Amino acid sequence: MIILMRFGAEEAQIQAVCDVIREAGHEPLVLPGEDRVAIGIPASLSQDERVNLDAALSAMEGVSKVTHTSRPYKLASLEFHSSRSVVEVRGVGIGPGSFTVMGGPCSVESYEQFSTSARIVKEAGATVLRGGAFKPRTSPYAFQGLAQEGLEIIRKVGQETGLVTISEVMSGDMVPMVAEYVDILQIGARSMQNFPLLIEAGRSGKPVFLKRGPSASIDEFLLAAEYLLSQGNPNVILCERGVLPIDKSYTRNTLDLSAVPVLKEFSHLPIIVDPSHGTGVARYVGPMSLAAMVAGADGVMIEMHPDPKTALSDGSQALTPDQFTELMTDLRRLWSFQTQAQSV
Repeated sequence: MIILMRFGAEEAQIQAVCDVIREAGHEPLVLPGEDRVAIGIPASLSQDERVNLDAALSAMEGVSKVTHTSRPYKLASLEFHSSRSVVEVRGVGIGPGSFTVMGGPCSVESYEQFSTSARIVKEAGATVLRGGAFKPRTSPYAFQGLAQEGLEIIRKVGQETGLVTISEVMSGDMVPMVAEYVDILQIGARSMQNFPLLIEAGRSGKPVFLKRGPSASIDEFLLAAEYLLSQGNPNVILCERGVLPIDKSYTRNTLDLSAVPVLKEFSHLPIIVDPSHGTGVARYVGPMSLAAMVAGADGVMIEMHPDPKTALSDGSQALTPDQFTELMTDLRRLWSFQTQAQSV
């Protein structure tokens, strides 16, 4: 529910509306606008609550109208937050007005491997360094990551290069430890609806990078983001990384680029595309990265390994250093073309 105040509504009238909402057991969200104030109720209301609040609030002084939101998510919605969000992380803005590239290997395998990867990523022009210290794998016998040693390597290399760092956290109890080492907490696709993890990540105050589950609807994706936002953490970044494919003979997943304009229509949160997991095939990563930019994404997350043939995880989807550098050049050219076209 959103209560739109009249032009020139007095502060006392705004507070009176907030008091009524609090008396009904909900916390109001005041949304200042350019010419008038709106007040949101970021909660799921029963039919009786909607009817009673509608009647009470519509009759109050200073209220222009009461509207009912059409989506189950509130804080993630453009209805509640009319300006698009930019998540600032150590001088890097992720959101409208720029195109952020997050690059690096799937897994941190050693200091030498990760340091080399970081140098390549930075020299090519990317600003965020990715790498997994904990790797949730389908097989328990596959490489599971270096755990805390990997986190220590991520922090050291991040400090040496000045790159913003991101790594996955797998459970709520691990949040404090991972948050101590990295700049952005990543919630993997398998964990999108791990609600205790979402709550702890939201409470951490760290920026959170939320990947869409492979079978999650848009509403389920944004409701997962709502868990993070509801903990008072506004720094949430969405990631489209592919949904379950009809035919796995060709790609690991189906990269749902249509999700980008859909999310832009209904949510204010920045959206990053992961074509590496979205396709699972290195030669498709470049075209899908360029397509993501055209679709309106705010950036891409690309896997790059100094020697993909020796990678301990996901080598088939990792770009070589030369491929990564070439893709960065192509992205800059396309970004420049789009920017010039929009200014005409």
